[in-house]
Amino acid sequence: MQTFKRVTAALLASTFMALAMQWGIASAKDPKIDIGYVDNGLNLSATQWTRDPATGSFIPFVEGSSTGAEDPNQYMADVHCRSGGTDTPDRGCLTMECPAKTPDGEEGTPVIWRQAPKSITNPTWTDYPAVSGPTCLYDPQPENVLANIAARILNDFRQLPINPGTFEAQPFPHTLKGGPTNFYTTTNEQTFDLTILGQAVHLTATPANYSYTFGDGTTLGPTPAAGYPIPETEWLTTETRTSHSYTNTGNYPATITTSFTGTYSVNNGPPLPINGTLDITTPTKTIHVWKTEKALVADTCQENPNSWGCPGAESR
Repeated sequence: MQTFKRVTAALLASTFMALAMQWGIASAKDPKIDIGYVDNGLNLSATQWTRDPATGSFIPFVEGSSTGAEDPNQYMADVHCRSGGTDTPDRGCLTMECPAKTPDGEEGTPVIWRQAPKSITNPTWTDYPAVSGPTCLYDPQPENVLANIAARILNDFRQLPINPGTFEAQPFPHTLKGGPTNFYTTTNEQTFDLTILGQAVHLTATPANYSYTFGDGTTLGPTPAAGYPIPETEWLTTETRTSHSYTNTGNYPATITTSFTGTYSVNNGPPLPINGTLDITTPTKTIHVWKTEKALVADTCQENPNSWGCPGAESR
């Protein structure tokens, strides 16, 4: 049955291509999902995704763009699950079982992710380096399930329980008017493994930009600077990229919003970018801004917490 589906899909693809050439159908200019059967597997065309030469990550490809010309590869999930199209077992792919996940469900199809230069006609496909072995696709038409995952991945990404990290200030909770208060966050990259439409999907959320709200009407960002802690001896004297000086005394609600970008891969396939971001704001922290006054005192705050000028002491 699977062989018949592959042959049928290949014949349909060939017929469509012939008609497209005859009728002069133009190719789409906007990024689109180019997924379908080819002569030796399930093709994810490089006209959809390309690798950024500067970062190494996958980005959407737009025909005619300068970045699109840089990506040399195209990708596919090989449904033949053979090495080079031969009958030689490829890392257990011939003996791999993909049993149905439900009593009435269908068995999965063993696939191996491969890549090839897009500039070569009838190229030799090689293993995608990040894949360690065969995986299963659970759908009668794998190209449909991959396209459906791509259509809903942003919504799934925005439902993830991503930890926004902690928002820190130095000094805290009290700082001084006119002195730099150092702000920073501790968030980091996070990964999640989900099952979407019966497929194993691995998502990565990466903090990309930060927007600081200091509570007095001033903001900073979006900026890639997450900030960092500094020694206590440098508080109120050292200005960092994310520090802020309050010009008036008072109590100010401060927050930070982290913008996360994401990538996802289906069944150990190539990491594809999620077209959108997830913005998460930390709980508010109240910064108490004081002014300085000088006075002679007889003891320290450790010796007498109610001494003049000590935090929590009654004013005199």
